[in-house]
Amino acid sequence: MTDHLRAALSASAALFAMAASAPVYAQVIKDTPPAVAQEAPASVAEKAPVAEERFAVRGQATFVVQGTPGFASPYQGGNSLTPNQAKETFDATLYAGVRPWRGGEAWINPEVDQGFGLSNTLGVAGFPSAEAYKVGKRAPYVRLQRLFFRQTIGLGGGSEAVAGSFNQLAGARDLNRAVLTIGKFGVGDVFDTNSYAHDARVDFLNWSMVDAGSFDYAADAWGYSTGVAAEWYRGPWTVRVGAFNLSKVPNGETLESGFGQFQLDGEIEHRYTINGNPGAIRVTVFRNRGRFSRFDDAVTLARATGQPVDPALTRERRSRAGISVNVEQAMSKAVGVFARAGLADGSIEPYDFTDIDRTAQLGAAIKGISWGRASDTIGIAEVVNGIAGAHRRYLNAGGLGVLVGDGRLPNPGAELITEAYYSFVASKIVSISADYQFIANPGYNRDRGPAHVLAFRLHGAF
Repeated sequence: MTDHLRAALSASAALFAMAASAPVYAQVIKDTPPAVAQEAPASVAEKAPVAEERFAVRGQATFVVQGTPGFASPYQGGNSLTPNQAKETFDATLYAGVRPWRGGEAWINPEVDQGFGLSNTLGVAGFPSAEAYKVGKRAPYVRLQRLFFRQTIGLGGGSEAVAGSFNQLAGARDLNRAVLTIGKFGVGDVFDTNSYAHDARVDFLNWSMVDAGSFDYAADAWGYSTGVAAEWYRGPWTVRVGAFNLSKVPNGETLESGFGQFQLDGEIEHRYTINGNPGAIRVTVFRNRGRFSRFDDAVTLARATGQPVDPALTRERRSRAGISVNVEQAMSKAVGVFARAGLADGSIEPYDFTDIDRTAQLGAAIKGISWGRASDTIGIAEVVNGIAGAHRRYLNAGGLGVLVGDGRLPNPGAELITEAYYSFVASKIVSISADYQFIANPGYNRDRGPAHVLAFRLHGAF
């Protein structure tokens, strides 16, 4: 074990020890993403009374080691996945919240991060670990990932109990309500959520499984943005809108501070039951506005000047938009299925997420009730990611994307990714997972791969 990893684990132990001594009510909710507003559908809301929390301290720590053996790699570019490697990542997050008045919650999430994704988080558009940020460091460092305030305004329609969870104080809320969230948080905390595939700390690891791959959501290199989101709940329906800062440059570490480059998001959600089993469908749209390049403009300029393809030279103020559909359905107490599909403008460069213009995924999560391990989960899913013709021409001309770019792309093909995991719940606060991913045509390149990616994940939460 490296000295850096020892230091990260020591920081995690200190975080857990601090929480153990804190005089707060800290109920652990398994398989709940650490989201800002992970609202449970009214049809599945907890019915038993829950004591109202005025403040809480919770935490999590996750360690992932991931590796890939050899695969076909006749040539490599600046953003290629490299065969025969293994990398590890570690993070520990503190969730501290307070309720200053009825309906109000303020939360802060400092986090310790350390480690690298495979090939420094490059080489696959559907990257195999959403626990790997676009910024890797050998030594542990502390970063403030979330700092936000949420106000819930009750609008009647009955009430439901809310159990305490990450960034959620226990208490009660009206079924009909308005929710306003402002500050620094993740777009995915509010939009494109899914009960079975949305949290790389406990379920699927692949980037294009936990969110729609074509959803180019606003974020810094760690996946967070500053902005505001508003939600309106009415019976089985929810409408969400949001405005967020993009990063200053594509895939950048620094966010805009005054919405000079921004994203607008909208979502409509409908919750329902089939044979008593809850389900939901969500339609999400986004529109990015900022300085982006058209792929064909960058290629044309490179050919005219004889210089390498550089989209920074052809960026102008323009918009890029996309839409996705997200469905989840419980089939029984033990089995749930999900699907997503998305499409975005493939003529303009993606900005903050990854190089995917169209995507479709299908998967299932199975609880271990039938084999006497009710808390354990088996997950299996498949996703197909694609790019538009202009995007292919750009990569074939030597262009580099957010994550991919092999220097050329003479034989393009869709990325086909299959992921399977088993999560073993060792105790109330610890789970251990084994994960396997098969990646055909990494970086949309038929000349390279297929890659087999194996992972071990250790997760603890209080």
